[in-house]
Amino acid sequence: MLAEQYAPVLIVIGLALGVAGLFTLMGMFLGPKLDTETKRMPFESGMPSEGSGFKRYSVRFYLVAMIFLIFDVEVVFLYPWAVQFRELGWFGFSELLVFFVVLALGLAYAWKKGALEWE
Repeated sequence: MLAEQYAPVLIVIGLALGVAGLFTLMGMFLGPKLDTETKRMPFESGMPSEGSGFKRYSVRFYLVAMIFLIFDVEVVFLYPWAVQFRELGWFGFSELLVFFVVLALGLAYAWKKGALEWE
């Protein structure tokens, strides 16, 4: 019985992997193979690279990225709440308010510490 429930999902996953593999093989065998010096040069945004590809990034870059991920994950937690909104009633609403207050306090702390300032 359990296998019957997951069979459509497994079929879709198998089809997706099959199509991706087919397109990859087609690109490998049917695609152009002209390899020139220009194509082997590294570039970024159409401009030739300058200097080493290894440079240190500021910690602020990672801090902003982590703050973005935290608030992005918040949206993932809001979706199930929105789906069950009517069934949760006032208890669910109060829990959401607590969730938002904790996130707002985290944002205020990061803002106070200057984590959102870009220099």
